[in-house]
Amino acid sequence: MTSATAAGYGDKPWLAQLTEAQRAPVTPPETLLHAFRAAVREVPDRAALSYFDGRLSYAETDALSDAVAAHLAARGLAKGDRLALMLQNSPHYVLALLGAWKAGATVVPVNPMYKEREVAHVLQDAEAAALVCSDRAWEDRLRTAAAGSSVRTVLTACELDLQTRDDPRVLDFARCAPAEDAEDLLAVARTGAPAPAGRGLTGEDIALISYTSGTSGAPKGAMNTHANLAYNAERQRVGHGIPEGACVFALAPLFHITGAVVQLCGCIANKGTLALAYRFDAGVVLDAFLEHRPAYTVGPSTAFMALAAHPAASRAHFASFTHLSSGGAPLPPALVEKFRAAFGPYIGNGYGLTECSAPCASVPPGREAPVDPESGTLAVGLPGPDTVVRILDETGAEVPFGQQGEIAVRGPQVVPGYWRRPAETAAGMPGGELRTGDIGFMDADGWLYVVDRKKDMINASGFKVWPREVEDVLYTHPAVREAAVVGVPHEYRGETVKAYVSLREGVSAAPQELSGYCRERLAAYKYPREVEVLPELPKTTSGKILRRELRFRQDGSPTASGQPGRPGGAGR
Repeated sequence: MTSATAAGYGDKPWLAQLTEAQRAPVTPPETLLHAFRAAVREVPDRAALSYFDGRLSYAETDALSDAVAAHLAARGLAKGDRLALMLQNSPHYVLALLGAWKAGATVVPVNPMYKEREVAHVLQDAEAAALVCSDRAWEDRLRTAAAGSSVRTVLTACELDLQTRDDPRVLDFARCAPAEDAEDLLAVARTGAPAPAGRGLTGEDIALISYTSGTSGAPKGAMNTHANLAYNAERQRVGHGIPEGACVFALAPLFHITGAVVQLCGCIANKGTLALAYRFDAGVVLDAFLEHRPAYTVGPSTAFMALAAHPAASRAHFASFTHLSSGGAPLPPALVEKFRAAFGPYIGNGYGLTECSAPCASVPPGREAPVDPESGTLAVGLPGPDTVVRILDETGAEVPFGQQGEIAVRGPQVVPGYWRRPAETAAGMPGGELRTGDIGFMDADGWLYVVDRKKDMINASGFKVWPREVEDVLYTHPAVREAAVVGVPHEYRGETVKAYVSLREGVSAAPQELSGYCRERLAAYKYPREVEVLPELPKTTSGKILRRELRFRQDGSPTASGQPGRPGGAGR
């Protein structure tokens, strides 16, 4: 590692690594709605959204989202109310988001993979007044989840609409009949009603409440303001140097902060076209690259691994890109080099959190991230000119360059706090500086490295899993006495979820049964693919289960069956 120097983090050594254009001040729009309306005025006929063979111009998107806003206002959605939005990457998501903002509401993105109990927590905690979801999800599980919440308006969407290909690789479902207790989003959007007056938003208003796991395991909502989003969107537009009006492909889900800010908001700020393909399928994505010729996309390393492994992948699929970014999961240096050798583009690493509205450090176009010679870790990038990243010890004091500590971030992208959680806001953002809980270091040139994640957090293909939530489900199984969940290495996902359990005396449960039990109650990326049964779980003298001992168990450790290895493996 680089030795310490007399300079400090406040001197922003990374500025010397940026070009003059990348260092220049930016003037973000007050909100993304301001940027969107500017695009409507200046390029009304340009495609704002592409969805398989469907296209919506900026003018059409504006009119459709106006009508959604009018409907929501007519149903009593007031300025500042929360609207939960639970859809995959389709134009319906964007129409609902813009419509909610035009009505003055705050959007609460919800992962479509969530099961009933997970959705219910978000709806209740955010006190959502409205919900937009797919018609299938409403019929399947959300009606019950919404019943115990403050939701009074429901719009459903059939994501087969606004395109005609019905590609079975991703659109593998049938059209549902309209529900009697919900209204169709697209039918509402096509009424032509004008947006309500007097709902103007400012940068200080909350644009998104993005739920992220906290130290207690219960997801809490980070309050991303319109100013947070507008700043990072403008920095992406300027920093990436993408030609105005270019196509951006939505590889990351829009319900994730990366997809929302780096893709959607950045594309709007650039008056570009956002290409959507519902959910990730490597073959579908490669076809879309050839059809839409995007200049930019961002996604987890696992997505690039899948694209590179597809038998049809060729250099032609990536020829249109001016820049590729990766974030949300560790990016192996070997993947970067293999991808460049096979397809041409260099994948730029990046680092960010929900609480800093996606990126707070990234590799600028034209630069390559260094690899730490001691650990082999690829740098995640350089902070921006308005951001200060510091590395702190356990007392909150700065450590020298090259020394590991907790990563702290201050800048215009950092959220003002957590939704209705002042104590957690004060603890996690003292003085407005985000204490990330991630362990890393910075070299003297300003390159940031992340060497460890938040204690106990599991990162499966870029999806964050908090062990306590999985353990809480395991504890509801009648045979489980103790449970502890950890992340274990996985060739494709980076990490996958593994559970260790001890059973109640006199009862039995197979590992496959426990894995399946969780699968029925948790999103697909959360349930434990592996379950191992032990007579006792390791504990401290005070009785606290030691996850760290379980995390580093060797394959030859004794198990409940007395056999070596991992006889409790379940799932894939």
